[in-house]
Amino acid sequence: MTPQSLFVKALKHPDSRDEAFSRLVSEYKERLYWHIRKIVIDHDDANDVVQNTFIKIHINIENFKEKSSLYTWMYRIASNESLNFIKSKASKMGLKNQEWIESLADGLIADPHFDGDEAAIILQKQVAQLPEKQRIVFNMRYFDRMNYESISEILGTSIGALKSSYHHAVKKIKIRLNDEN
Repeated sequence: MTPQSLFVKALKHPDSRDEAFSRLVSEYKERLYWHIRKIVIDHDDANDVVQNTFIKIHINIENFKEKSSLYTWMYRIASNESLNFIKSKASKMGLKNQEWIESLADGLIADPHFDGDEAAIILQKQVAQLPEKQRIVFNMRYFDRMNYESISEILGTSIGALKSSYHHAVKKIKIRLNDEN
């Protein structure tokens, strides 16, 4: 039995579930936070989505079939929770998802939880202007340094389509950055 299988077994067993889940949260909370934060942009919103993600993981661990890695499965849940959160927030504000994200990116300079420099803020604003799919692929590939195979498993998209999305995202960012100078 693999270490992952043993860990998943512990997560599913009533006697070891709480301890195993605490370990899971401890090990993955920060990585999931940063993945989510790049999608929803706001620190407090990211914390809310992280909490919702772990609730979904806890509730659905019985349904995890180990056809992918646990990490990939959790990233898929985190990505879906993030996108659902954006859709809900934008809808409540009477905005399109893209408008909501761009408005959040414009406020990064005043965000006490964002520790990037001016160049990081400029890049985040450019990334926020990308279409949703390109933005998520760019974040996962550029910032998280994920390979296309992992991104494909998480997003359920072909590697060819992901490469194309990433290429178009990089091209758009370069063009916009050159236009600003």
